Amino acid sequence: MRRLLFTMPALLLAAPVAAADLDVTVQIPRLDVAEYHRPYLAAWIEREDHSVAAQLAVWYAQKESKEGAGTKWLPELRQWWRRGGRELQMPVDGVSGATRPVGEQKLAFEQGKAPLGQLAPGKYTLVVEAAREVGGREVVRVPFQWPAAAPQHLGAKGGSELGEVKLDLAP
Repeated sequence: MRRLLFTMPALLLAAPVAAADLDVTVQIPRLDVAEYHRPYLAAWIEREDHSVAAQLAVWYAQKESKEGAGTKWLPELRQWWRRGGRELQMPVDGVSGATRPVGEQKLAFEQGKAPLGQLAPGKYTLVVEAAREVGGREVVRVPFQWPAAAPQHLGAKGGSELGEVKLDLAP
C-alpha cells in the first residue's frame, strides 16, 4: 500500500499533458526578376474582430545598410503594421528574425508556450503578409477553429510574393 502511495504521484506527473500543435509552412517562390530581394514577412493570428491574438513571426533584414534595410521598411507590411506591428519594439524574442530564402519555411508552435500562450477556444485566421523591395505585397489568410478536435490540414495559395501557405493543426 505504501509503495502504491509513492508511485501514484510519479505516474500522474509522467502522463503527457494534452497540448495542441499549430504548424505553419510558408512557400517563398522563386521569382524571375532582374533585381531580387528577399521578402519581409509577418505571420500572426487574428480574432474574428481582426484584432491580433498572437504574433507568430516577423522576418526582416537584420543589418542596417546604405539601402536603409532593417526596421525602416517594416511599415511596408501594411496590414501587420496597422494591426499591432507598430506597437512592437524590434527585435522581439522568439518572433522576429532574418529574412528567409526561396523555398518552404516552417514554423512550429505549441499551445501553452509563447507566442501562442493560452489561445482561447474560438474562430481565428492565420494571416501571412509579405512585401519585397522592388517587388509587390501580398496577404494570404487561412481561417481555422482552435483548438482542433481532429488533425486538420488547411491552406491557401498566394499569387505572386507568396506561394502556398499551409496550416497543420493537431489536437
